[in-house]
Amino acid sequence: MTATIECHELVRIFSSTGVEVQALQGLDLLVEKGELTAVVGASGSGKSTLLTILSGLDIPSAGRARVAGHDLLAMGHRERIEYRRRTVGFIWQQTVRNLLPYLTAAENISLALVVANWPRRERDARISELLALLGVSELRDRLPGQLSGGQQQRVAIAVALANRPDVLLADEPTGELDEANSEMVLEAFRAINEGLGTTVLIVTHDAGVSEHVRRTVQIRDGRTSTEVLRSTRTDSAGLEHEVAEEFAVLDRVGRLQLPLDYIAKLDMRDRVRLGLTEEHVTVSPVRTEKDDE
Repeated sequence: MTATIECHELVRIFSSTGVEVQALQGLDLLVEKGELTAVVGASGSGKSTLLTILSGLDIPSAGRARVAGHDLLAMGHRERIEYRRRTVGFIWQQTVRNLLPYLTAAENISLALVVANWPRRERDARISELLALLGVSELRDRLPGQLSGGQQQRVAIAVALANRPDVLLADEPTGELDEANSEMVLEAFRAINEGLGTTVLIVTHDAGVSEHVRRTVQIRDGRTSTEVLRSTRTDSAGLEHEVAEEFAVLDRVGRLQLPLDYIAKLDMRDRVRLGLTEEHVTVSPVRTEKDDE
């Protein structure tokens, strides 16, 4: 498979009033073509900074980043505009930012097609196709203010898909939705991924999103730390079971971040003891006499 998103040792530093904040600290990430992936992290972990870089809205300070063959550090102004028009689709958390309030659902999609120079004779068919795909055909003539939050987000997804982007990026797409609407929106992303083969990357703080995607990447302190891969396996009785496996991400210099719940459960502090066998590396807490008292 070919990686559609490639980030290597990505760094982003923000400076304000003489203070530097390093939002990304050598982040590595590969997303294969056609993958449905969620990047999960707490506020301040760097996940939103990553998404603005991938969308072409920001430029990294150092490292390498490529999306669908575009070098995000080397792109000129004109290429960046075309990249945002044709290569990536973007969905904001705030539903009001995704749709123009004075245009209907169909007109919002039509505007995206006009910007992408879509042939006029093909626009109506494309609008109907997208509305049907997202299950909102009956809402085509309604204004955003006449839609629920979940309906607005599904129309926003249709707008983002209008120009057939290689990659669909979503920033906290369920952040303003209740549980029922969140479920519908996340299932819409899965249907798009499976039906169209579009590479989808969702950034969120909600760990529950991982149940709707095949791969979840945890980001902590500006670096990817762990991944969870979900797959379906058939047991000896012929029954299918969903299996989730967790992996730690090892960077080029050998660093890895242990999951915080592992550290807390074993009360690991300051230093850990390493052990090497023919097939395993072991990591265990260092016990002192004081700990044993």
